[in-house]
Amino acid sequence: MVRLERTDSENPDFRDLVRSLDAELVIRDGDEHEFYDQFNKIDTIKYAVVLYQDEKACGCGALKEMAPNLVEVKRMFVLQAYRGKGFATRILNELEKWAVELSYGKCILETGKKQPEAIRLYLKNHYKIIPNYGQYAGVENSVCFEKVVNRLG
Repeated sequence: MVRLERTDSENPDFRDLVRSLDAELVIRDGDEHEFYDQFNKIDTIKYAVVLYQDEKACGCGALKEMAPNLVEVKRMFVLQAYRGKGFATRILNELEKWAVELSYGKCILETGKKQPEAIRLYLKNHYKIIPNYGQYAGVENSVCFEKVVNRLG
């Protein structure tokens, strides 16, 4: 059975999954990891989702407010053994639904060119590539996306 739980950054399962994500990103990002890591702190995350399969925490994602109508999708991750089952899309859809409920109209996000499966995930879920924003402007290995989630927003 698959279950999605809305929580925050205090959730121990969310924290464990983020540690696994960070361990994987150290390898993928190589020398650039320290740069990206500074923007991925979770101590103030109010909106996190953990996906459980048979009560095993196997995926997560989060939202971070950027502006009154704008949230950033952060910390998307599924454990290796659970990939290819559509869990990342389920997490992303739950985050988008939550964003709408919180009256946000748009989701933005950044991922790395060294994460082709993440790029495919966002394109498949109707995110559009945008110019790199904020701290990612001019960063060669970043790809930024946006999606309008509330046409009224």
